[in-house]
Amino acid sequence: MLDGQRLSDLPIAFTTDGCAGAGDAVIDGGTYGSFDVGGNIVEISKKLDYALSMLREVARAGEGEVVSVRCVAEKNHIPYSFARTIQHEMVKAGLLLTSRGPRGGMQLAVDARTTSLLDVVEAIDGPVDIAGVRVDEPDADDASGHFRPVWQELARLTRGYLGSVTLYELVIEDLVPYAGGDMCFELRKNQASQEAHEGR
Repeated sequence: MLDGQRLSDLPIAFTTDGCAGAGDAVIDGGTYGSFDVGGNIVEISKKLDYALSMLREVARAGEGEVVSVRCVAEKNHIPYSFARTIQHEMVKAGLLLTSRGPRGGMQLAVDARTTSLLDVVEAIDGPVDIAGVRVDEPDADDASGHFRPVWQELARLTRGYLGSVTLYELVIEDLVPYAGGDMCFELRKNQASQEAHEGR
């Protein structure tokens, strides 16, 4: 990410161009602030947006360096009271350490080189899900069973994408994960849906 640029400023979208069944993860001039598949299926919350901006500033300060919450809030146009609330949540989640006093502030409690974007997203907003369906939930045995495996697979791909890059790679090395080549998927029989039909 670039200086002063939040995650919601990056155009992120899933497209279905190319081969049948493709779902290319791309970053270009497109949809902003969401993983978009014909609509906002997974939205990036304002809290996560601000938390990532705060973590970027702390990570760039260097290991062991303390950063003022107020300074970070002012630099990134985050309401101070909201920044304090997010700071407390990140401390509770184990992402930050804080210290008091004239030179107090916050510093990373994790190693930016091994902490993935997925780790941060799930620490702030909880498990990644698509349309309310988590990747670890069992298949439904009703009508939604036709589509639940699709949302579960999309959640799995999203988690894989977010887990493929670390905080250090994003904010220090300015690296962004791109899906290489065409992502063509094989079709498999929906066992849960088939069993539900046979049981009727």
